[in-house]
Amino acid sequence: MPNFETSLEKGIAGESYIASWLRARGNTVLPIYEKIIDTGKGPQLFLPKKELIAPDFFVFNNKKAQWIEAKHKTAFTWHRKSQKFCTGIDLRHYGDYLKVNKETPWEVWLLFLHDGGQAKDSPKSPRGLYGNSLDYLSTHENHRHSNWGKSGMVYWAIDSLKLLAQARNIVQNSEIIIPKPDGKLFCGPSVPGNLF
Repeated sequence: MPNFETSLEKGIAGESYIASWLRARGNTVLPIYEKIIDTGKGPQLFLPKKELIAPDFFVFNNKKAQWIEAKHKTAFTWHRKSQKFCTGIDLRHYGDYLKVNKETPWEVWLLFLHDGGQAKDSPKSPRGLYGNSLDYLSTHENHRHSNWGKSGMVYWAIDSLKLLAQARNIVQNSEIIIPKPDGKLFCGPSVPGNLF
């Protein structure tokens, strides 16, 4: 089982790949980081009368703006009951993202970068960048489970997500932008989506 530091590094790398992909599509990306370290709350959005956990990025171009929550995972899980690949997030964060989606003028999108590994007792997972709007996902939950995460988890089946970019080889030949050691960016082709 990976330790916290390894998981954090993987998450930060995934966020970087997703942010680079968004930028390559002509968007400006503003990362939202927590102000006080070790609160365990994650990035914060301070509304006039309350605080919410904020999605990872605020993304905009000259036509549109929206929130992006970025997740990087080794593999989809295999849900035996529905016989579908699923991915998910912490229920507490999900609740706050739903409030951000409702109480701000910008929609929230969840993006999941999956490496194509294999979860325990499952078929090999698909790989790529998947996502959808929270408006859509909130009405298409596959299941919830109380045993995972601090507050439980909510999961979506792969057929509720749009494949936004293929990722055949994340490190060397990706369809997501990857910084090279010389500081220049490599960008392979991407599959158009309805994100922007």
